[in-house]
Amino acid sequence: MENFQYFTPTKVVFGKGTEEETGRLVKAQGGKKVLVHYGSNSAVKSGLLDKICNALSKEGLEYVSLGGVVPNPRLSKVYEGIELCKKEGVDFILAVGGGSVIDSAKAIGYGVVSDCDVWDLFERKQAPAGCVPIGVVLTIAAAGSEMSNSCVITKEEGWLKRGCNTDYGRCKFAVMNPELTYTLPEYQTQSGCADILMHTMERYFSSGTSMELTDSVSEALMRTVIHNARLLMEDPKNYEARAEIMWAGSLSHNGLTGCGTTGGDWASHQLEHELGGMFDVTHGAGLAAVWGSWARYVYKACPSRFAKFAVNVLGVSGHLEDPDGTALEGIKAMEQFYRSINMPTSLRELGLEVTDEQIHELAYKCSFKNSRTIGSFMVLDMEDIEKIYTMAR
Repeated sequence: MENFQYFTPTKVVFGKGTEEETGRLVKAQGGKKVLVHYGSNSAVKSGLLDKICNALSKEGLEYVSLGGVVPNPRLSKVYEGIELCKKEGVDFILAVGGGSVIDSAKAIGYGVVSDCDVWDLFERKQAPAGCVPIGVVLTIAAAGSEMSNSCVITKEEGWLKRGCNTDYGRCKFAVMNPELTYTLPEYQTQSGCADILMHTMERYFSSGTSMELTDSVSEALMRTVIHNARLLMEDPKNYEARAEIMWAGSLSHNGLTGCGTTGGDWASHQLEHELGGMFDVTHGAGLAAVWGSWARYVYKACPSRFAKFAVNVLGVSGHLEDPDGTALEGIKAMEQFYRSINMPTSLRELGLEVTDEQIHELAYKCSFKNSRTIGSFMVLDMEDIEKIYTMAR
């Protein structure tokens, strides 16, 4: 077991009707002027935005709003938010939405208090110096941004997708009502389930030692997501299934499933980030599309780990005494699960016909112009990355 730190300062308010408490929660954090940040018009049409704004007004809080956040949130919207916050004297940002809205809110929060161009933080030219306090009313179970320290933004110039991880950006509170996810399309719901699984799998497939308790928590979390994702295919308004998925999304990315390990692999996320940047694909679906190819490329680095995953998570009836065979059966079973929830297992199934030139460009960008490697389960250079993209076609 490795040394570790576990820091989860976000207050969670979970259950039916909890969005009514938003104003009280913001006021308790000392907020006086709030930026209400959201995505599409669904938050307006559903009446959720009015409900949130009324809850703020009830507590005597002023607010301004900024909508229009899209999946793979854009740097241009972040710049717009920074300018608005500075102009209006905003001292608290409330994200109403899923991971894209939360990440955009975090980036705005960084930019408001930073002297540099906020993109410099994502290029790692500068370190974040702080962040405007952030709260969230979660409407999509997927990214886990509501309890994580991570934030990912896409720069339109060059279509670069980059992350910035710092505890400054951890949300002060997360309001989580599973009923708010009822109206999500099936594709978005199941992409979220794939994203939640991958946040756990990235940590599960780590190099070096592991921790038995953390492994058990991770395996239970993954089994829970798989079971409830299937239930939601049949009954999208199953509250208990929605609640299990929503809570799993937070636990998958708040650091719990990485305790005592070496921190995880994250190669699949790096591979997907370039797909998201170049082709604007849905994050969870992109992860599902590349995972099987990554897994077949790297599993021999520690086949027993993949065999354990196959048996304990997917119920493969293989034997740990045959780790190679059981590992491959597990990878196959995972892909079968993805297909059962209408998630892609290749770039073609994702709707992409990728040329050799585009694969080379993806690998070049993913390796930061052939200047870095990715992954830890097996360290991958630009040549490896290009081979995995090719396998994934």
